[in-house]
Amino acid sequence: MNDYDVIVVGGGPAGVGAAFAAARHGARVLIVEQFNCLGGVATAGGHGHICAYTARGSDTRVVGGVAEQISQRVVDAGFGVRDPGNLDFEVEGMKLVLEQMAQELGVDLLYHTFFCESVDDDGKVAGVIVQGKSGRREIRAKRVVDCTGDADVAASAGAPFEVGRPGDGKCQPVTLMFTIGGVDWDQVRAFRGTDWQLKGVWKQAQDAGDMEPFQDQIMGWWWTPTRPDQVGVNFTHITDVDATDPRDLTRATVEGRRQAFHCVDVYRKYIPGMEGCYLVSTPNTVGLRESRRIVGDLVLTEDDLRARREWPDTIGYGSFFIDIHNLDGPGMAATTERPEPGFRYQIPYRILLPQKAEHLLVAGRCVSVTHVALGSIRVMPQCVVTGEAAGAAAALSIRDGVAPRELDVAGLQQALRANGAILDEDDIRRANPDG
Repeated sequence: MNDYDVIVVGGGPAGVGAAFAAARHGARVLIVEQFNCLGGVATAGGHGHICAYTARGSDTRVVGGVAEQISQRVVDAGFGVRDPGNLDFEVEGMKLVLEQMAQELGVDLLYHTFFCESVDDDGKVAGVIVQGKSGRREIRAKRVVDCTGDADVAASAGAPFEVGRPGDGKCQPVTLMFTIGGVDWDQVRAFRGTDWQLKGVWKQAQDAGDMEPFQDQIMGWWWTPTRPDQVGVNFTHITDVDATDPRDLTRATVEGRRQAFHCVDVYRKYIPGMEGCYLVSTPNTVGLRESRRIVGDLVLTEDDLRARREWPDTIGYGSFFIDIHNLDGPGMAATTERPEPGFRYQIPYRILLPQKAEHLLVAGRCVSVTHVALGSIRVMPQCVVTGEAAGAAAALSIRDGVAPRELDVAGLQQALRANGAILDEDDIRRANPDG
């Protein structure tokens, strides 16, 4: 007997997309989450900024569905602000909104619980074994969606995967976000002027011996007028981290927190408007950009993105630049690419289907893509997009009595569109009637 129709492992952006979509299609859904909240990097990771709802460098919206609904709920609740392409929000408010949405849809939550192993039933993934304070427990389901970010379920089920950069397997560096208070944002914004990343300031601080050379540019200072004196900081930079090794994660967390305190001292001395800033908080997890990536029925490549290749099994769009942080030192990697304004590309359903593992779907940053293509598709709206498609596919495949890879894709696309998803150029035109 199944405990659930669909188990979603991981409650980050992909996980909430998957769970909300599956529940909307009548499935009984459980989210298994290792932390104490939904939202993943947006909440437990302290990253209060989400971008890439629009085609690159434009106001043309290319992301709808669950991602758009979450954004609007956060703004309506007074926890953030948005423009067409970006959402800046209070982390605690995002936690509340996501839990409210889960409760409204009847999604069960199981926090403080770690995934251990997949349950095999004659070559099919039939559930998960999890670990909590009360010990180990098996929970069975008709479908499982792996939203762990690290492809933990897929790897446990024997699905093939790749890790990191070709040749050496090295992954993008990790970042411990942190929040500072006591900031005069108008002064900071004026000081940044046209040198938004302040590369000259960091070089000056390093040349003077005031700043260690772990970073050479701002990766993100996120601000919302609902918390006017606070800024979320994406600046720490820790290389050579295996996101599947708790020893490496421990080292990265300790080092990231040390870098955060060091940054505050530098900001006080060098940035007008930050003279009296102080550390408010560090999150309970480091931000992870890369680890395992499944090998699916199709591997999406950087050439596919550059060509803006169209796919018959499209489930949504990505539009972020190819964002690859330097794996070997500070700053950005040479493989980073910043495409032309209007850049967007379709995401095919087949990258959610791991080989050699039936009744399992994968969403988020561990989908079937190359190391370089991951630099674009790994950001949060696209994680929600792949999650929503995986969750809907899980529920619809149960309804139709077929394996997820045998699902009628046209029916899946119809279901996604019914919830406001944007899958092709016609959908883009309908979503942007004035543009």
